[in-house]
Amino acid sequence: MLLVILVFFLGAGAVVGGYAAVTYLPGYLERRRLDQRLQAVASFDSDPETNASIVSRPDEGPLPAIDRLVSRSQAGTWLSKLIEQSGIKTTASAIMVIAVVMAVATGLVVALFMSQPWVPLLAALLAGALPFLFLINRRSSRLRTFEERFPEALDLLSRALRAGHAFQTAMGMVADEMEEPVGPEFKKTFDQQNFGLPLRDSLIQLSERVPLLDVRFFVTAVLIQRDTGGNLSEILDNLAHVVRERFKIRRQVRVHTAHGRFTAFVLLALPAGLGIILSTLNPDHMDPLFKEKIGQTMLIAAIVMQGIGFIWIRKVIKIEV
Repeated sequence: MLLVILVFFLGAGAVVGGYAAVTYLPGYLERRRLDQRLQAVASFDSDPETNASIVSRPDEGPLPAIDRLVSRSQAGTWLSKLIEQSGIKTTASAIMVIAVVMAVATGLVVALFMSQPWVPLLAALLAGALPFLFLINRRSSRLRTFEERFPEALDLLSRALRAGHAFQTAMGMVADEMEEPVGPEFKKTFDQQNFGLPLRDSLIQLSERVPLLDVRFFVTAVLIQRDTGGNLSEILDNLAHVVRERFKIRRQVRVHTAHGRFTAFVLLALPAGLGIILSTLNPDHMDPLFKEKIGQTMLIAAIVMQGIGFIWIRKVIKIEV
């Protein structure tokens, strides 16, 4: 009966949520886009606190109090930076609410089918970690895409400088011409300059939002050139060439380490696959491993040792380029 009630509430919630999304979400997105556009073209206020908030005012999530509380801790700062680097339009409170809901729902569902008390707790912890793992994965994917397209942005900057444009104008051209994620990041830097932030501070914030070695090289080269002079277009051409050569070397390294990576995946998947096959062929022979206490302890020890071995192999085959 509890399972039937849970399924009913989940189904009803899905139907109501879908109807609300179809009915109210388009209008909400249009109003939000209009507010962002109006905020972008709004004039400066005479209040210095208001002027500072134009550039760096954080978004408020479904629970603003949690956002303010989280922003005061180191974990909240890390989560906010992770959200910004992942490129997802959300807030820390929204991520925490999603994590708590997923953890509670998964723990209740698993508790209906498993009698061991530690299994629902473990399932809830894993489900609660999924939003954070998703953000980390999106951040890594976005940074890889940025790194691959960054040489094109450097070439565009160099050509614009050779054509006689100012550096700030060239950054605006990159913001308009380049796709996600290079264009939006350069647009943030360009808009910060338009709002009055010094070029040095806006470039340093760019290197913080995109923690890549190539971006730090770019920021350092631009700041040094502004202090000492020099041919910035030639510097950008050389930097783009260096980035492309690093990509070539990195691909060669991936080819040479392919055997080690394949070995790591095989060694990790072999025990699990063998256990599934034996459980299918002879369930009575494998039942003690899952039902007896000593068998469960051996499973936990095997999982821990497999994880340590996989991480060790990854560290061995990881070569910094």
